[in-house]
Amino acid sequence: MYGGLSKVDEGVVYPKKDEEISVQQVDDALSTNIFNVMLGRRSQRKFENREIEPSKIEMILAAADTAPTAGGFQGFEIYHVKRADIKLKLVDAANKQPYVNAPVVLVFCMNPGRIKMNFPENILKKFSLQDATLAAAYAQLAAHALGLSSIWIGMIEEQQIMKILSTKYVPSSILCLGYPQKILQPKPKRSLMNLIHQV
Repeated sequence: MYGGLSKVDEGVVYPKKDEEISVQQVDDALSTNIFNVMLGRRSQRKFENREIEPSKIEMILAAADTAPTAGGFQGFEIYHVKRADIKLKLVDAANKQPYVNAPVVLVFCMNPGRIKMNFPENILKKFSLQDATLAAAYAQLAAHALGLSSIWIGMIEEQQIMKILSTKYVPSSILCLGYPQKILQPKPKRSLMNLIHQV
């Protein structure tokens, strides 16, 4: 449904339809310094009541598609939740966190059945969890590069979400996206001296 990030002959960058976002905006996003994106990203719980351009959503999903996965098998699925009633049900399934009812809600699920490797089931599940987590992280960084904010939701009732989405796939996280009500400054992180352990 969603293609990968790619240049096309006419010089237009993904997405191919260039109706809501200019070529310059796409070029700017794709040439953004990744370190600036990582350093500037901050979790956001208050979003503007404003729709996100479909082309930006496609770019975010395309970024998730580029994430590294076990054996390249992409053992994950993404549910793009558009219906308001489902978003409200997800709020309840995510410890009643109200910001799950965001302009864009993406549920990342594990699909170990896609990983065609000769390993025990528990290892394939671990690979699938890692695949889904990396895909969500790539989507989150892409969103920030496009001027959006996000909040990662990990406190979720897995079985309840599976029932809400009518899926057999176990969710790993929910990523909520939107335009921020105000820009938040990144919080200080641990000193690398205390974070890194050389052995």
